[in-house]
Formats: sequence, structure tokens, C-alpha cells
Amino acid sequence: MQREESSDVLIEIKSITKVYRLGSVNVEALRGVNLTIKKGEMLSIMGPSGSGKSTLMHIMGFLDRPTSGKYFFKGQDTTGFSDDERARIRNAEVGFVFQSFNLLGRFTALENVELPLVYARVKASERKERAFYYLKKVGLSHRAHHTPLEMSGGERQRVAIARALVNNPSLILADEPTGNLDSKKGKEIIEIFKNLNLEGKTIVIVTHDPEIASSCERIVKIRDGLIIEDN
Repeated sequence: MQREESSDVLIEIKSITKVYRLGSVNVEALRGVNLTIKKGEMLSIMGPSGSGKSTLMHIMGFLDRPTSGKYFFKGQDTTGFSDDERARIRNAEVGFVFQSFNLLGRFTALENVELPLVYARVKASERKERAFYYLKKVGLSHRAHHTPLEMSGGERQRVAIARALVNNPSLILADEPTGNLDSKKGKEIIEIFKNLNLEGKTIVIVTHDPEIASSCERIVKIRDGLIIEDN
């Protein structure tokens, strides 16, 4: 189903639920969430452990499916997409940054950033050029040929951000991106996100940290699978 796309809306979530079956028990992770995100916004989704914030992020990033409700991305109802369609839109439109970095230890920073381009079947010469460009963008061009094992936590997260950017996605989803960093390195990572947002990137940061949340222009609070506040 295609709906007329508003020029400034990227995501529209309508009455989304998510129920997990654990043994004989149904666990409601999301209980009817409604959320609209405009292009170019930088917002945080904040809540305690078990609130449903990561489940919501996984649905927004096409890593999981809702049990019910509708998910419109760029005006298109993606709820019934096949696995292949979901993989295509995920690879082309979404960049992920995780707390644990999710880098391959034996690969150099450059090779880690190249990976999404390998999956997109981009030519090797172009892959290296684009990967190096984004490493430079996050201030790590001088570490391009070092492995994650030779880097600090802050440097690893910069590599992860470069990897998230390399396909020029419409949406960047960051799940507790400063969780494994000290406060100084955490602030540096948030500054990178702010600068990317100033360039027009739509950024959603999932966090339980009020200080990190306050760095965003909009804070969405979730508890027990429901949005309880949207400032």
C-alpha cells in the first residue's frame, strides 16, 4: 500500500504492537505505539531496561516485524514486505550503530567500513574510496589500516559510525552508542551525531541515559511498551 508521502515525514508508525512467545507466556514488548519522525530530526528514545525501546528500534530498522499495526517508511507501507524486500531497504536506507560496535576484529577499519558496500556489490576501487572518505569524516583516516583490537573504544565507535554512513542512508539508528565509553569519549561521539544531523541526517538514539537524551532536540520516553511522553 502506498500512501501520499508528506515531503517532510520519514517514518510513520501506527498502533504497532510486538508480542513475544516465551514458553507458554505471551510478553507484550510494544502495546500500541504511534510515532512520526520527520526527515532531518535528531531524537532520542529513552526508557529503562525492558521498556520496549530496543524492540521499537529493531522494527524501525527492519530487523524485526511488528505483531500488528502499520509501519510507513517514506510513505510506503512496509509492514507486509518479504524478507528480501526488508533486507534491500535495510541495506540501502538504514545505518546502525550499536553499543558493542559489532566490528570484525581481524579486519582493518577500512575493511570494516567497506562491508556494507560489499553486500551492495559496489566495485572494489569505489568501495575503498568511499570507506576512506567516511573514515576521514569521523576523524580516523590515520587509523584506516589498523584493526579494532589496536583501537580505543572511542575509535571503534567512530569506525562503526563511518560504516553506518557509507551507504548514505536516510536513517541512522544508534542503540546505546556511548554505553561502553567514558564520559569524554561519549560526548565526542554525540558531537559527531550532532554534526551529521546539521548536514541533514535523520538520527534516532536509543538510550537510558538522561544526559545523552538531552543532547537531542526531541525526547520520546517509553515505558512498559507505551510512549508516555514526547517532547
